[in-house]
Amino acid sequence: MSDAAAHPPKRGVDPLAPAVTAALARLRAGTGVNLAFAGQVTRSGVLLNAFDGPVVGPLRGVLLGAGQGVGGRVAYQQRALSLRDYVASRAITHRYDQVIRAEALRAMAAAPVVVARRTVAVLYVALRTSQQEMGRLLDAVSHEARALEQDLAVTDVLRRLRDRHAADDSMRRSRVAEAYADLRALAGEVGDPRLRERLLNTAGLLVGEPAPADAPHLTAREQDVLALLSTGLPNQAVAERLGIGVYTVKDHVKNLLAKLGARGRMEAVTQARRLGLLP
Repeated sequence: MSDAAAHPPKRGVDPLAPAVTAALARLRAGTGVNLAFAGQVTRSGVLLNAFDGPVVGPLRGVLLGAGQGVGGRVAYQQRALSLRDYVASRAITHRYDQVIRAEALRAMAAAPVVVARRTVAVLYVALRTSQQEMGRLLDAVSHEARALEQDLAVTDVLRRLRDRHAADDSMRRSRVAEAYADLRALAGEVGDPRLRERLLNTAGLLVGEPAPADAPHLTAREQDVLALLSTGLPNQAVAERLGIGVYTVKDHVKNLLAKLGARGRMEAVTQARRLGLLP
């Protein structure tokens, strides 16, 4: 099988199954065929795993090898194909004749679903009688495959946009957390009380809304430690940044976990953000 057929595009949440189910329902309703079905392209071949209509034989779950049968050929060549009579056709290999005979299928048309130049599925329509004119069925399955391609392409673009926005949000939060920690650490280093107050007030602006009245009370040093923990620094780096001992940092972390009801550092950071104690 070609690389295009063997490696479908990856997606966080796979939209293929519900989209294929809907496409098969439309195909069978619109053409009146006995069976509409589909195979998902995997690294091993075309797995027949979606059906609309009665399945009377062992067709469900069949894995078509590369270039084998109608689905294997359609996936490999990325071209639609119709057969007036499957068993009598010379256009395909007949590796799966026993399965097709058991299902009593005769006329068949199939089209590939290609996204980003990769075959992700094959759609089929089939009758339990032979047919002389296959143009209508071939057009119908090809049209539905093209529509499915467009739906999947749009879904993939929207997913990429969501991922990009999530990454941008994560980057912004990381930068804000670093700025907040820097301001608090700098406030602890200056000797001028007024400048220290201004730095702490500026850091507070990054947090946003003030913490609710029932939020746990954190000492100034605990806030400093928490701010640096939120940037991902280990205890040793926190100690060096604040000019205190690593065991002192560990004591502060222990107190933070207890006050925030957290079992670990990252859970403490998450809880602190939820309570409005961190940006």
